Parts: sequence; C-alpha cells; structure tokens
Amino acid sequence: MNILYAIQGTGNGHISRAREVIPHLLKYGQLDLLVSGTQAEVSLPYIIKYKKAGISYTFGKQGGIDLIDSVKHLKPFDFLNDIQTFPVNEYDLIINDFEPVTAWACKLKKKPCIALSHQSSFLSAKTPRPPKKDGFAENIFKYYAPTTDAYGFHFKPYDSFIHTPVIRADVRKLEPTNKGHITAYLPAHGDDILIKYFSQIKDVQWEVFSKHSKLAYTIGNVHIKPILNNDFTQSLASSDGLITAGGFESPAEAIFLRKKVLAIPMLNQYEQQCNAKAMKDLGISVVKEIDHTFVSKVNSWLNFAFPVNIHYPDTIGKIVEDLVMKHGKLMANAS
Repeated sequence: MNILYAIQGTGNGHISRAREVIPHLLKYGQLDLLVSGTQAEVSLPYIIKYKKAGISYTFGKQGGIDLIDSVKHLKPFDFLNDIQTFPVNEYDLIINDFEPVTAWACKLKKKPCIALSHQSSFLSAKTPRPPKKDGFAENIFKYYAPTTDAYGFHFKPYDSFIHTPVIRADVRKLEPTNKGHITAYLPAHGDDILIKYFSQIKDVQWEVFSKHSKLAYTIGNVHIKPILNNDFTQSLASSDGLITAGGFESPAEAIFLRKKVLAIPMLNQYEQQCNAKAMKDLGISVVKEIDHTFVSKVNSWLNFAFPVNIHYPDTIGKIVEDLVMKHGKLMANAS
C-alpha cells in the first residue's frame, strides 16, 4: 500500500505527534511524507519527500501573530499550483494533519483524505469553545484542510471520533522530578517581555524556551534557551510547572507528567482560545494576556495551583491500525 502522510509544519506540535505516528504507519506499506509550513523547530528523523510552503503564519513577539511577516511569506500562486499538480492519485491512502495542499488536492480530484489531527476535533460541536464564537475561524476548522473523515485528538474524548493526546514515547519513559524551576514556552512573546516580568519573581529560576533566540543566555534568574526537543523535555520533566501558550501538545505532556500548567493563549488566535477554554474546564489556570497584573497572577499560580489528574493511555498504535484497516480497504475497493 502506498501511503502519504501530510503534516502541518507551523508550530512544533504537529511534528512532535508525527514522530509517534510514523513508526506505526511504516508497518502498513510504503510511506511518503509531506510537510508544509516553516515555523517548527522540532525536526523529523525521516526523509521528507515533499516540502511545500502551504499557508501558515509567523509568530510575533507581542503575544500574537505577526501579520505583516505572515503576509510577506504567502505564496498564493505556488499554493494553487501545488494543489493542482500534486500527485494524489499515486497513493492508496492519504492521511492529513491539518495540511492544506494535499487536502485541497484530494478535494479537487475527488480523492478520500483522512484527518488525523488536533484541529479535526473542532469539527464536533461538543468540543469546548470560548463564550463568543468566531464564525470566520470556525470555517477555517472546516475548510482550511477539508477531509472526508476525521480522527481527532484533544484533552478529553469529547466526541466518538476524538481521542486523548498522543504523548511522545520519550516523555512516557521519563520519571518526573521537581527541581523547583518553572519551564516556559511562549513562542508569540519576545524574550525582552518575558525577562521583564519573570525577573520580578526573584525566588524562582525560569527556564524559558525561546522561538526568537538561537543562543542560550542568562539574565539574573531567567535562563533563555533555544528550542531543542530533548532540552525542553528534560526541563519540563524536572520542573515545578509549565507556563505556555494555548497550544495542545505541551500542556498535554505537562498534564501527563503531573505538572501544574498556566496557559496564556495567543491573542486573536481562535484555536488557542478554544484550547484555553478546554484547559480552564479541566481546572488549569488561564491568563488572558501579559500585562500589569501578570506578576500577581503568576505568584498566585505558583502558590496555589495544583496539577490536574488525567490519565492518557498509549493508544496511537490502535488508532493508526483502525484507520488503515478501515480506510486503506475502502480506498483499495474504490480503485
């Protein structure tokens, strides 16, 4: 069976999940990989056959998306050409992690495309949303990377097709400790902003993993580190807690490791606002933005917050098996 696995490359979560999915897919046939987007620091230890620009955004330094830089990197004509020319008919099974090129190529050529992603969990109305829904963003969930069937991941199985998070094998093997520091990963905030606020809480050592620095450096009690997969994992496993944005994989891993979490969702990023609502429902602390009240809120979290207790079993092998057995056979019969 010829299998294509298409992966979104914006952010590190998609790539981290793919590292766990790929070994299972390799059991079922010849596997080719496609990655579109350019904002991930985590790499794949596999050959990537196709690299596409896709449509993605650039992280800013003020808590949100850098719209100007995002527009600069858009290549709409390349995107349309990639959709029209991508050879989806060469594959017996196409699996998609919120990747638009192959999703739209499949739709154009009436080829089945199966979602295996966190974003596909938002196709269910049962998945948590903030009090004020964003109609435009809801349509992005549906049409950015349209698929014919979906296997979703979220903090809880809110619907029949939604599964608990994929926790990396490296994380599952860890024995968590507590050395007292706080691990922080806030990719949409500049180092200067984080240093300004974290340095005011002087009795804590801060290990800040920065999207904006290639070199490690220390200012007072704030240790800025480049994003390296193993370094982040070790820091999180030995921390007292995690301060992160409104993503999915990092909070899920922190929950698995029994670490308390403080979430600061990116401004004007609806998916992260949805994730924040889900985390708040679980009992995780959520802060709207970094402002003059931030230090007080962090101190309260440091003193009073506790980890949430949720078990995340290792089910990705069974999920991939079910997907391949169902859709691989269906596509073979269709051809």
